Amino acid sequence: MRAPLHALQGFVAAARAGNLTRAAEAMHLTVSALSHQIRSLEQRLDRRLFERGPRGVHPTADGQRLLEQVSPHLDAIEAALRPFAARRDDVLTLSVVPSLASAWLLPRLSEFLAAQPQVELNLLSDAAVVDFSRPGQVDAALRSGRGQWPGVVAEHLFDDWLAPVASPALVARMRKAGVERLQDWPLLGDPGPDAWPAWFARHGGDMPVRFAARFGDAEALHRAAAAGLGVALGRLTRVRLLLESRQLQRLGRQRMKTDYAHYLVYPPRHRDHAALGAFRDWLHGEARAHAAAMARGSRRAGDGATR
Repeated sequence: MRAPLHALQGFVAAARAGNLTRAAEAMHLTVSALSHQIRSLEQRLDRRLFERGPRGVHPTADGQRLLEQVSPHLDAIEAALRPFAARRDDVLTLSVVPSLASAWLLPRLSEFLAAQPQVELNLLSDAAVVDFSRPGQVDAALRSGRGQWPGVVAEHLFDDWLAPVASPALVARMRKAGVERLQDWPLLGDPGPDAWPAWFARHGGDMPVRFAARFGDAEALHRAAAAGLGVALGRLTRVRLLLESRQLQRLGRQRMKTDYAHYLVYPPRHRDHAALGAFRDWLHGEARAHAAAMARGSRRAGDGATR
């Protein structure tokens, strides 16, 4: 006996929800239509599949056996069809590291949305690795790294630079020490353990005996520096707002390029996605302008640098 697929889907939805109203809403049906499907299935099988009560529905013994046999196959069918689901070219789902989103992307984003009003943008603030093999989840991501991720397109946006930053209060307190001898200042340990040794190797000076404090992520490090705990090797893109608000200031004109850069990352199958194409073109323009502004700022010791 061949039961209709839609009736089996309705049965599984009701069994899992334990409530006909919730199951009907999930399937975009009326409760009456779903009830009719279930009654028709019971008549075909000549079995009662649900116990109906004031608190909802519960599978009978026959219903439970049917659920255990049918639901894995329906789940497999849904998974097989998911890559072929209709894709809206005017919707873009973008994953962005939280600190980059707040310090760099969000202040610029209104210009893109004004220029592309037809695009519906969904921003996911997340630093986790994106699984692009799951269709319909994320279209593209902004990530920092070396750009060598397998199976994806990684388009370079701009480099990541480090420079010593500190709160104005700490600068006033340590002014006699001079920025030429940073080893005499309280230094904050960076999530990248090689950053300070590389800095002193390049610009001179000796590593301190110990750090004033260590931090496991860049956001906490920057906030600690703004609170006056010590000098951080700030990631200039991500401390921009703290520099502009004068919560931090650079110590000197020197900066150091890191091994990491910022990239737009997406799977090759998304190349022809219209909303991603529009965002990509705008993003590269913003990245070029940002890189040029960073170069100008470094030459003139911008961002309130202390000499």
